[in-house]
Amino acid sequence: MLLAIDCGNTNTVFSIWDGAESVATWRTSTEWQRTADQYYVWLMSLMAFRRIEVEITAVIISSTVPRVVFNLRVLADRYFACRPLVVGKPDCLLPIDVRVDQGTAVGPDRLVNTVAGHDLFGGDLIVVDFGTATTFDVVDSDGAYIGGVIAPGVNLSLEALHHAAAALPNIDISKPQKVVGTNTVACMQSGVFWGYIGLVREICNRIKAERDRPMKIVSTGGLAPLFQQSEALFDAYEDQLTIHGLTVIHRYNKENQSV
Repeated sequence: MLLAIDCGNTNTVFSIWDGAESVATWRTSTEWQRTADQYYVWLMSLMAFRRIEVEITAVIISSTVPRVVFNLRVLADRYFACRPLVVGKPDCLLPIDVRVDQGTAVGPDRLVNTVAGHDLFGGDLIVVDFGTATTFDVVDSDGAYIGGVIAPGVNLSLEALHHAAAALPNIDISKPQKVVGTNTVACMQSGVFWGYIGLVREICNRIKAERDRPMKIVSTGGLAPLFQQSEALFDAYEDQLTIHGLTVIHRYNKENQSV
């Protein structure tokens, strides 16, 4: 069984896979102080609750938080007796090319999303990920990662408004009933919601114009369905895009190591 771990700035996802079949997926907050022992107790408790009895024999990790990787490596070594694959490390092979400026470090989550997007939808693709940052990753016709765009995340923008302006409350994002708000919360929700609708549409349109070809737009991340329900911004939505990419990368490495 494969344990795929997607560690983002806000949340970390643990997903167990039997070949191409998902067994179970859980999410926890990302905390670099959490030890390997704590991860193991948490994971085993959830598996016991779901009555899942499997033997984990392989681990693959994608992490945008470098300080977390050490304890996840210890988890794999101490409790599952395996050396994990870590996306971005030299021993983790990618089934795609990365065509960016020399010396540029690309976030592992963006590489994994590129792999997943190409595997599921083919090339000429824009992957929009609504995470702590809102990222746009551009996938070439042959599946290569060729760059993208990074914008502040939706919740990050709301927090910035709240902390920088004393009179503005901390709110949750939702689709407002009207564009013109008649109270503070409605005004903030309208600004963020319709502002990000415009941001996503304009950036994707400019990417298409610059590439001068038709391109599919795929979204992922927790807030993607919220924006999709109002405007036809995306051709598809994949909740587990990053996890799917990790399974593809693991399979690719397993096949190449056995050659």
